Amino acid sequence: MEVDAQLENRRLQRMTRYPSPGPWNSLQYWTRFAHPVRVVRNFLVIYANRFGPSEQLKNTLYRWTGMRVGDRCSFGLCAMVDVFFPHLITVGENCIFGYESLVLAHEFLQGELRVGPVVIGHHVTVGTRSVILPGVTIGDGAVISAMSLVNKDVPPYTMVGGVPIRILGTIAEEDRRAAAPSGHGAHGRAS
Repeated sequence: MEVDAQLENRRLQRMTRYPSPGPWNSLQYWTRFAHPVRVVRNFLVIYANRFGPSEQLKNTLYRWTGMRVGDRCSFGLCAMVDVFFPHLITVGENCIFGYESLVLAHEFLQGELRVGPVVIGHHVTVGTRSVILPGVTIGDGAVISAMSLVNKDVPPYTMVGGVPIRILGTIAEEDRRAAAPSGHGAHGRAS
């Protein structure tokens, strides 16, 4: 339990908090936190990407929003990323996101908005309908099981799952090598 608390605490330390500028929930004031034209543009690009078949085109369009996306990433049908702050999301090489997975870089709450970077390492697998919360760092080679809530950091080569996530196991060394494309090192880059 202590390790879980440390991993969650790291996430919260990465978050920037903005108090709600009025008496209502923070989403009522979203135009004070993000430029409306940019949000609409991001929404149109990101929403269209949910249905596009070309991974290369999807990644190019994600980069256009400011999101950092490594080579050979695959976003499954209906996968979604943050429309308010996509520039806070970094995805490593050769990651795969399952159907209807969601990556958020913000949390609109009753009294505040929380914003935090999301860093996803290389060769990460994110299962169907998983949600990654802001401020999370996911290590290289990690596997997130389907329908998981990633509310804390995930160490490299670790399998996690559940709501909220818990550690299910680790990835064996031979499986780590098998995940990298032939002729590439641990991060999929030419050696």
